[in-house]
Amino acid sequence: MKKAEKIELLQKSVEQKPLLRLFLKYDAYCSYWFPFGASRKLLLAAKEDDFIIDGFSILRISDIKKVVFKDDKCIEILKAEKVLDCLSAPEIDLSDWHSAFLSLQKLKKNIIIQHESLEEKEWDFWIGRIEKVLKTKVVFRHFDADGIWQEKPYEIPFSKITSVTFDSRYVNVFSKYV
Repeated sequence: MKKAEKIELLQKSVEQKPLLRLFLKYDAYCSYWFPFGASRKLLLAAKEDDFIIDGFSILRISDIKKVVFKDDKCIEILKAEKVLDCLSAPEIDLSDWHSAFLSLQKLKKNIIIQHESLEEKEWDFWIGRIEKVLKTKVVFRHFDADGIWQEKPYEIPFSKITSVTFDSRYVNVFSKYV
């Protein structure tokens, strides 16, 4: 799928919010998403998993290999369960990572930043809060699996970020106990 086709399809689908099957470069399996915003570089979407919507993620358009509309019994069940009735995403400027992080910083919430690569067999995961947004990177205060804040913040280059997740059950619950 060509980049222009992906962008056009994603931008058109934001209004109707169909369930999309996304095939990502760094994931061997497809995943299911409801689109809430799209630019030429980034997609804001809510992930669907077993009839549950669990927060929002910002994904790079360049990591999307293929987009397919999912139209099956799952959609019927989601509508019957009214899963999407009260779901609304905050305003996030999706122009680029810099503007997206500035928008996220205003929310004053903990987030997850990820770097994933099948080719490099590499996976990085940081959970915490945005300290500062610079031109090419984000300064990020991370807490570990024991809920302990790290002394020094990490400087994470935008080029290394594949996705950012916020308002997920994992982030919100863990954050209460840090």
